[in-house]
Amino acid sequence: MQPPPLGRVLVVDDDPTVAEVVAGYLDRAGYDVVRAADGPAALDRAAAHGPDLVVLDLMLPGMDGLEVCRRLRARGPVPVIMLTARGDEDERILGLEVGADDYVTKPFSPRELVLRVESVLRRARAATAPKPAGPLRAAGLTVDPAARRAAKEGAELTLTIREFDLLAFFLRHPGRAFSREELMQQVWGWDFGDLSTVTVHVRRLRGKIEDDPAAPSLIQTVWGVGYRLDPGPGPDPHGDATRSDGAPEVPRPDRAPDVPRPDRSPAEWTEPRA
Repeated sequence: MQPPPLGRVLVVDDDPTVAEVVAGYLDRAGYDVVRAADGPAALDRAAAHGPDLVVLDLMLPGMDGLEVCRRLRARGPVPVIMLTARGDEDERILGLEVGADDYVTKPFSPRELVLRVESVLRRARAATAPKPAGPLRAAGLTVDPAARRAAKEGAELTLTIREFDLLAFFLRHPGRAFSREELMQQVWGWDFGDLSTVTVHVRRLRGKIEDDPAAPSLIQTVWGVGYRLDPGPGPDPHGDATRSDGAPEVPRPDRAPDVPRPDRSPAEWTEPRA
């Protein structure tokens, strides 16, 4: 008797060779695979088969992958891995903006894609599993992990799965700075990937919880480290800055954040942007 499939994956690609290779690797890994060659067919297959995850090519005839992703996410929280051409950074960012959970650049290793499918499905299933933790509160924000609801000053927030998990993580660790590598691994379980993914999610989350996303007071950029949620009402612009270890640091109002300090190498002063 064959074991039950690990999940159903919809593979959407108009290149029959790519689709066949991807479907073959996923099938051998234990997944039930459904295929589609264009955008409208992808939406039809998704409605008919209810996939647990969609592997979606960005460039499709009839309807591009971004629009397919928008429509899929409008129907429900199905995870999406976008396939993009190497070097198309703008398209990758757009894919994340419309709700893609991850992306893989072409040409890619089919084995790596299978690992990413496993990782994204694991995260998605963990996100929907009931959690005993009570509501998390700080800085006027409230997150209820069990109900998957978030609010600011009593007003409900509309967050994607990744944004919700990121905010919940920050609320569990207020005042502590995390690098983008740590956020990638601890929030979403990614052991590999482009760090700009974290930057995009931070920027999107700021756009939904900050009074002024251009001058954030809740999610702070910690230069040389990463990001930190300030549990208080926001930093005093004339007060001392805080290092990631909690010790005070002399303010540097006269130095732009991207200007290298003479006592540091370029690798040490490069900062995350968001």
